[in-house]
Amino acid sequence: MQNSGNSQLPHGGSLIGQIGGAISNILAPHSSAPAGSIQIKGTIIVQKTNILDVVNTGESLVDKAADFRGRKVNLQLVSVEAEPVTNTGKRSDEASVQNWFRAFDGISVGDITYTINFNVDKNFGVPGAFIIRNHHVNEFYLKSLSLELPDQSTIVFICNSWVYNVSKYTSDRIFFSNRYYLPSDTPQGLLTLRQQELINLRGDGTGEREEWDRIYDYATYNDMGFPDFSKQLSRPVLGGSNELPYPRRCRTGRKPSAADPNSESLTPIWKLIYIPRDERFSVVKNSDFLGDALKAIVHTLIPAIESFYLENNQFDSLKEVKDMYDQGINLTGCLPPNLPKAEQPYFLTPFELINELTDTTGGDPSLLQYPVPQVIAKDELAWILDKEFARQVLAGLNPMTIQSLKVFPPTSALDPATYGPQTSAITASHLEPQLESLTLQQALDQDKLFIVDYHDIYLPYLTKINAQTGVQAYASRTIFFLTAEGTLKPIAIELTLPASNSIVASSLNRVFTPPLSGPKDWLWELAKVHVATNDCGYHQLVSHWLTTHAVIEPVVIATHRQLSALHPLNIFLLPHFKDTLAINSMARKLLINAGSIIERTFSTGGYSMEMSAVAYRELWRFDQQGLPGDLISRGIAVPDPSAKYGLRLLIADYPFAVDGLEIWDATETYVQDYVNVYYKDDGAVLADPELQLWWSEVINLGHADKKAERWWPQATTKSDLVGILTTIIWISSAHHAAVNFGQYAYAGYMPNHPTITRRLIPEKGNKEYAELLQDPEKFLLSSINGRIQAAIGLSTIELLAKHSKEEEYLGYRITNWTDNQDAVAAVSGFSKRLAQIEQLISQRNLDLTLKNRSGPAGVPYTLLFPSSKPGLTGAGIPNSISI
Repeated sequence: MQNSGNSQLPHGGSLIGQIGGAISNILAPHSSAPAGSIQIKGTIIVQKTNILDVVNTGESLVDKAADFRGRKVNLQLVSVEAEPVTNTGKRSDEASVQNWFRAFDGISVGDITYTINFNVDKNFGVPGAFIIRNHHVNEFYLKSLSLELPDQSTIVFICNSWVYNVSKYTSDRIFFSNRYYLPSDTPQGLLTLRQQELINLRGDGTGEREEWDRIYDYATYNDMGFPDFSKQLSRPVLGGSNELPYPRRCRTGRKPSAADPNSESLTPIWKLIYIPRDERFSVVKNSDFLGDALKAIVHTLIPAIESFYLENNQFDSLKEVKDMYDQGINLTGCLPPNLPKAEQPYFLTPFELINELTDTTGGDPSLLQYPVPQVIAKDELAWILDKEFARQVLAGLNPMTIQSLKVFPPTSALDPATYGPQTSAITASHLEPQLESLTLQQALDQDKLFIVDYHDIYLPYLTKINAQTGVQAYASRTIFFLTAEGTLKPIAIELTLPASNSIVASSLNRVFTPPLSGPKDWLWELAKVHVATNDCGYHQLVSHWLTTHAVIEPVVIATHRQLSALHPLNIFLLPHFKDTLAINSMARKLLINAGSIIERTFSTGGYSMEMSAVAYRELWRFDQQGLPGDLISRGIAVPDPSAKYGLRLLIADYPFAVDGLEIWDATETYVQDYVNVYYKDDGAVLADPELQLWWSEVINLGHADKKAERWWPQATTKSDLVGILTTIIWISSAHHAAVNFGQYAYAGYMPNHPTITRRLIPEKGNKEYAELLQDPEKFLLSSINGRIQAAIGLSTIELLAKHSKEEEYLGYRITNWTDNQDAVAAVSGFSKRLAQIEQLISQRNLDLTLKNRSGPAGVPYTLLFPSSKPGLTGAGIPNSISI
């Protein structure tokens, strides 16, 4: 490999650039090929770093000088034909990109196209790969290379990768064409490169990673705390133990913390956590702003909000909550006038940042104002109705926790010696007055009873949770009845405290039921608030973070380590992994770590991530992450060959499940069509060494703490493979969309989905109960998020629930992603099917007989609508977990 020194000119600028460009044009090689060889014309498309990427403009001048002096960007073609002696691919002479700096002014960014000519022996064969060597100081983003062969045919190389100076690599940078091969079908000329590139991507598991590294490796979550700052900010390692197992994350190799050798040291706030550079947000993607926006929320906006509400943190009325949308928050005098340069997000002032975050137009630039959430847009009070509370269990932010109640009373799996009675305090007498003349047994027999049970996940942590300042929470169970009109009705809520938290013995297990008639029962309304808060924590930590973001990260890592870029499954899966490592690394730095937004605003506080590890230990199974397996495991669906897609839903109007099964079936068909292109029979699956190593590594390294479980599917047949791939795509696309993009619509109105409870429910007859009766609205609001927590939450979820302008939705593939027309046809069929599903969902949302589609709040169920416009839409299924 050729390396270059960094030659510097004592002067530079546009004049030198113009002179250099003119000379380069004069000296550029002519297009004729030497005798005995042929010429292949190439076109490369690149994007160069720009001022927003904090490029040193002096380095750009150095690049110009180096290019002029012959230290250029060089490419070398590799044939699919092997040399007889070395048995490796034939190589062309190196060709240089001419006039590198003619189209770049150091500030703008965009596609730049160059032509490059290769001279090859007439017996060279078909190019199947190329090697690129960058002798410039600056890196650049290589999008593609296309070759025009003498017979007028074209070969395309989809690159989409950052290329650094050759001194940053220990091996050549290799790119393959868009013709993919199973390992056994690989042309001889590409075999060595195929193997070498995988070795490059795996690394050796040592050393601290640098930004230019391209190494994918595993580590536990040992970077959640800051023990070097204080003991209070220390957090346990997640992963690597039976007590707190966890999926693996991308290894950074940072040095151990001084205070805790089991934890990694802190990454400075101005420095990004390492992930391979190609995994970061693109230069032009709108979400490229995301990391700095989150950083600014944590380090600028939160202190300003806390300062603004220092003297008046409590809401006294629902009107005051609504004022956050109608009037906004004027932060004049609360924002710091200047930030250290390293902490200025793209050099924005705090006021400019607010405009970016909230899309304000005109008016006072210090005004923090929020759009009205959908749940109160049509009716400001519908959210509090029992019907809407129940509807959101089926079509809201977290529609995947409800289960069929098969055995009554509900029981706990916790140790009764530690946590008290295993059996619920809910009795038949609580339920039967509300069962539409059915007995309890009849309701059970007719599959009319359902439960959302957060008892076992919360109770072991409640003593610690309630020892935190300003937090008072319960563990909850909620029972629902399926009414004759097909809607759910909440009929009992059980709230439980550990004995050490009990104020009086009767408060250990309290059961609340809705009034059968008469005025509103505010104890019941408070019980619903506590359930909603439990749901909020479970949604964010388990349904959202754990079962999408966290569990997919090791699959991304294994794909790069074991499936070659030449493998048809690599290119098939990559769109579903786009930006996932980037958003996960930002989350670990700003959202879910010690003292972060989640810990500041959720009841679970400093135990949030630890509780998600317990959920992973007790609840997570890969074979139940696909939609059919999920529905069956929750008893919500039963296999029925006569039913659509072979499943009969116990709640026929269950929007998440009904729309989800359409998406699942379309995805499964697409996967089947694609697998059939490359695997002719089951033997081909079993005989694919890269596939077998990939799936083995997902299990044994990526999910190492669960490797001994017997429920893992085996990748031994085409049917196995289709199920595995469909599940991965479902998690990365539709599952994530269902739990992410409705966040603002429902949780944007804090009373509907609070993140924290600050008071227990009063006992009848005591002083707090009298306070409740005197002003129920004020008491309810004093029990949940204050103004500070509400404003922080709004600023965050508004950002996270938006679609980027550059988002890629399910069914989309870039042009020329493969030269296999059968594979292209599989995508085309998938896209057409998704368009039909969009029409079907629109029709369902107009059907007034389907009462769970919109409900009292009038929010149509669009979270599984495949496409979307940019922004805060509450619709759209991106290909990947990209935000």
